[in-house]
Amino acid sequence: MKEPGESGARRGLIVVSSVARLPGGRQAGFWLPEAAYPWRALTSAGWDFAFAGTREGTPHIGGVDRSDLPQRLFLDDGTVRERLAATTTADRYTPADFGIVLIAGGHGAMLDLPEDPRLARFLTRFHAGGGVVVAVCHGVAALLPARAPGGAPLVGGRRVTGFSRAEEEAAGLAATVPFFLDEALRERGARYEAGEPFAPHVVRDGNLVTGQNPASAAEATALGMRLALGRELPGNWLIGHTRKYAGSPGSGTAGNTHEMTA
Repeated sequence: MKEPGESGARRGLIVVSSVARLPGGRQAGFWLPEAAYPWRALTSAGWDFAFAGTREGTPHIGGVDRSDLPQRLFLDDGTVRERLAATTTADRYTPADFGIVLIAGGHGAMLDLPEDPRLARFLTRFHAGGGVVVAVCHGVAALLPARAPGGAPLVGGRRVTGFSRAEEEAAGLAATVPFFLDEALRERGARYEAGEPFAPHVVRDGNLVTGQNPASAAEATALGMRLALGRELPGNWLIGHTRKYAGSPGSGTAGNTHEMTA
């Protein structure tokens, strides 16, 4: 298995939900900062990027805040729009072609990501090859069906976090989600940890990095990229100049980070 920072692939895969609406009609879509911040991190490092969803075509976007510069840059970038329109399913990609996979959340991720066997197989193979996986908020649900070598749940025995039941209840969506993510992780043997509701909380276990909620997105992304790159991102990666990424003509909010390297 490769050690962190050993990947030669200068490309990142951003996984997003393809769900447009939740049961009851509430708008869903992937949570924008949880994709925009990974895009900023990848491009600041000079890496290329692609998008994967559970359906082909442009996915719906939620959580938009145009006052946030990284989100605004993401929405206004022509290459991002082209790549989003070219979003395809995980089985169309080869895991070895990527140095990192970053999974965005949004409540829709609870409905489609853990139900997609193509994504589960991709994550299983990518993890087995030593790839760095970053999952934030409801995006952690994508890990539920993935497997470790030998067939056990990928999250089994691993320290992880993700959107908590307390946060679902506070958000008023406890009756909308199909399950509570913290409970589903524990059922698969994960060592689930939670910080204060809606405060940044990031957990690392080897090459797996998870963030509890949207406030954890920048910190989780920066940590995952540090593992994939073998070095820190530039200090202004979130709002600074975007480098030209391979294959194409500010640090995050401080919070609680817990790391386990073995």
